[in-house]
Amino acid sequence: MSNLHEECGVFGIFSSERTDVAASVYYGLYALQHRGQESCGIVVNDDGIFRTYKDVGLVNDVFTPTVLTGLGEGNIAVGHVRYGTTGCNDRTNAQPIVINHIKGRLALAHNGNLVNSAELRGELELQGSIFQTTSDTEVISYIITKERLNAQSIEEAVSRAMNTVKGAYSLVISSPSKLIAVRDENGFRPLCYGQRSDGAYVVASESCALDAVGATLIRDLLPGEILVFSKDGVKSMTEHCGKVKESFCVFEYIYFARPDSVIEGCSVHAARARAGALLAIDHPVQADVVIGVPDSGIDAAIGFSKQSGIPYGVGLIKNKYIGRTFIAPGQSAREDKVKIKLNPVVDTVKGKRIVLIDDSIVRGTTSARIVKLLRDAGAKEIHMRISAPPFLNPCYYGTDIDSRDMLIACNHTVDEIAKIIGVDSLGYLSIPDAKRMASAGKCKGYCTACFDGSYPTKVSEISEKSKFEHKISEVGGTR
Repeated sequence: MSNLHEECGVFGIFSSERTDVAASVYYGLYALQHRGQESCGIVVNDDGIFRTYKDVGLVNDVFTPTVLTGLGEGNIAVGHVRYGTTGCNDRTNAQPIVINHIKGRLALAHNGNLVNSAELRGELELQGSIFQTTSDTEVISYIITKERLNAQSIEEAVSRAMNTVKGAYSLVISSPSKLIAVRDENGFRPLCYGQRSDGAYVVASESCALDAVGATLIRDLLPGEILVFSKDGVKSMTEHCGKVKESFCVFEYIYFARPDSVIEGCSVHAARARAGALLAIDHPVQADVVIGVPDSGIDAAIGFSKQSGIPYGVGLIKNKYIGRTFIAPGQSAREDKVKIKLNPVVDTVKGKRIVLIDDSIVRGTTSARIVKLLRDAGAKEIHMRISAPPFLNPCYYGTDIDSRDMLIACNHTVDEIAKIIGVDSLGYLSIPDAKRMASAGKCKGYCTACFDGSYPTKVSEISEKSKFEHKISEVGGTR
């Protein structure tokens, strides 16, 4: 169970008036679709009556006009898009999770991954808890429910639960009368909130989702902060703030977030462009054109071009109807997608010395296929630059990297990797530069454990497995 990592998107809205909150969540999730493409869900709270719909598929496919109409109006709603990395890709694991208990209902959506999920799950099962899903989100909901039995309010129960759950979690929670937003003490995953002109408050993983529903960004939640939205206004609870060093996942800036989002006061686009500029300084090369691998390599390519003076060009065209290959479960699915996802622009690359910018190299298979596309299109030289350091360690906080076995940088030198993927030279962003790429922001610290092995929290004794082969581990007889 503790090996089931996810990178997802969450969204919530609180309105003082009964309105079509489902439509707002729909647009918000649409803006967050890049964070999860396997399943999605919406829970509408209509004065304590919860209406839920969730299923596998993209937001636009799952939430048809008929489905949205069926959710009806309300004044609170929460939504979720899921990126399942392994385990059951079915409706059961779709979120938000809805819990019915003696103190009332609870709807919860979660982005992140707990490091003590297996231990907590075992304890809860010994106490009689029966789990319906394979996600650690259900563990969180059970811990909150357990604390609620003796707490004076739902927010107090959430605060108590934070003493127990460890790891990465950005949450949106609906009780019958409140919307609650929560960010873990390290602040691993992004979470922000804003307000619309009609007074409604909106919480989302990224600011681009606030833009999608006409809300103005107010700020990011502090690491460890609990925000409570109710008829009495907005209440901030900060008793968990400042207990540990902030450790925001730097890979959010490198890859996960949308370039038009602003996280911790820093534009994601600007951060990626700065990474490209730093690459140009550390790994200069003589070339004719700089191109980026769509989409997250483009901003860094622009930055490299400006810093180096080498012209930027459009060298690869992306099929916009194909999802991200990095988060496609199963190696064969990724390889099939690469074949139809990208197509070279021959006029840009033929006979040229190319600087090719991408955000990362994980296994190396995708990079090799892209390089072959460019070689076949007539590229004279290909110098690859990566706007992230080499992946060397598992991530226990939500990124789909949990086995060293399939990480190419664990088994080969930079020169060997260059030869394997077929480029003339290869350069990675340094770890210090990865931390500097978002220096314009307000973040006080970053998690770079997948690059340097320096984990911000204690991690459990977790047996590694290869998600890349879509294996499922079994604990206590359940998947």
